[in-house]
Order: sequence, then C-alpha cells, then structure tokens
Amino acid sequence: MKLTVDAATCVGCGLCEQGCPEIFQIQGDGIAHILAQDCSLSHNLKEIADSCPVNCIKVA
Repeated sequence: MKLTVDAATCVGCGLCEQGCPEIFQIQGDGIAHILAQDCSLSHNLKEIADSCPVNCIKVA
C-alpha cells in the first residue's frame, strides 16, 4: 500500500492525524505529512483517507 498527500489540496484540518498520528502529522507548514507507510496499530487507512474533507489523501 502506498499513501500520498496532495500538498496543494491539503487544508491541514487534522482529521488524518487524529485518525492515525503514527502515520500522519500536520507540520509547521500547515499541511499533512506522511511519517510512515504502515500503521502498527492497524488503523483503517482507507477510512481515514475517505474522511479527508478535501480528498487529498490517496491510498494505492
């Protein structure tokens, strides 16, 4: 599985970081960054991506 965040679209709402802080982090530039490609806590990354209000997270 490959996670990507479209930085041009991200609004930094933080829902992804709340859903899995092990993978997503809102950094100083105000957008989500991917810290890892796998979650050891078995969060549903597709569900987290689907919760993004601007659909900037892609799971391939």
